[in-house]
Amino acid sequence: MSSAPLRPLSSWAQNISPSPTLAVDAKAKALMAAGEDVCSFAAGEPDFDTPQHIKDACAAALQAGKTKYVATPGIEDLRKAIAESYLSSYGLKVAPSQVVVSPGGKFSCFLAIMAVCSPGDEVIIPAPYWVSYPEMVKLAGAVPKAVLATDKTGFKLRPEQIEAAVTSRTKLLIINSPSNPTGVVYTRAELEAVMAVAAKHNLYVLSDEIYENLIYGGVAPTCLATLNPDALSRTIVASGFSKTYSMTGWRLGTLVAPGPIAKAVSELQSQMSSNATTFAQYGALAALREQEKTKASLVKMLEAFDRRRLLLHSGLTSIPGITCVLSQGAFYLFPNISSFGMSSMEFCEKLLEKEKVAAVPGSAFGAEGYLRLSYATSDQIITKGIARLANFCKSLKA
Repeated sequence: MSSAPLRPLSSWAQNISPSPTLAVDAKAKALMAAGEDVCSFAAGEPDFDTPQHIKDACAAALQAGKTKYVATPGIEDLRKAIAESYLSSYGLKVAPSQVVVSPGGKFSCFLAIMAVCSPGDEVIIPAPYWVSYPEMVKLAGAVPKAVLATDKTGFKLRPEQIEAAVTSRTKLLIINSPSNPTGVVYTRAELEAVMAVAAKHNLYVLSDEIYENLIYGGVAPTCLATLNPDALSRTIVASGFSKTYSMTGWRLGTLVAPGPIAKAVSELQSQMSSNATTFAQYGALAALREQEKTKASLVKMLEAFDRRRLLLHSGLTSIPGITCVLSQGAFYLFPNISSFGMSSMEFCEKLLEKEKVAAVPGSAFGAEGYLRLSYATSDQIITKGIARLANFCKSLKA
């Protein structure tokens, strides 16, 4: 007797899109494993090791038996240290009860969306956007509404664009500064204008500040919650340890929010993942408490990223047909390749095939006609990759 065909998978599983950045990185790594000489600009993680004192603190916690469940929002000392860091860095006064430590910055963002959005609510997402935002919104049953800012405006969304996108169903606005994929940093005045629109329409705001410490050229980051009392009342600040401390695999995110939202986030997390890895949290605590060692590691990393940022930007803008806004933060550039007359996906596929250079198409970030290139790689790879990219572009113009 033949059995009936299995029922279809859930609508969530059928409608989710896999991460294109991880897909490109995996393809590049597979080629390298097969012996190909690939110049990969796909990875969104620092190419530095986690600082030794952070690893030592984690190892010590393991040896001390810190391997059991802890409170869902995180160990108390770590939440206190996070609150203290916001006070010292930005003058932002928050209680430890307003802090939630999660299994990764990505999960912090998802929990924030789940806490404030119901099915049918609309979420405004500035494009170019980090690839996971729309998918997270859809998983919450809400509706992503992308609003494009091009290189003509420095990839910054203007208040009037947000105003035009707001409807009676709009519930949340997402801001990411410094930005992935463009590296742009909104000024305080620009953010104040954005928040005025949010206040006018009574929107929650998710401020993804995961790259807050990776900034260059004297630019200063702005913690959105510090703009004014109203901003503090409606802003959820997501961040984490992945980028600043080169701890991507540790999966430790942070979230700071008004009390009721933080409580809701903690309750959601209690049912979805319990607490973030206990012994990893002790490594994060060392990152915040042993400031001299941490700062020395960060300064070294920033010096390298700044040098690479300028090297990659100089190389890109020397190639006929390519224009590129100079990033101010994170570790990405987002060059415009629309003059070559092909989609960004086709451009990236041919570039990898012919020149063994891996880049992520702008279409993955909601912005056709661009590429995302990460300069979290060596000077040698940048130099070699630019030469190959120049050859490829020359062949397209021939």
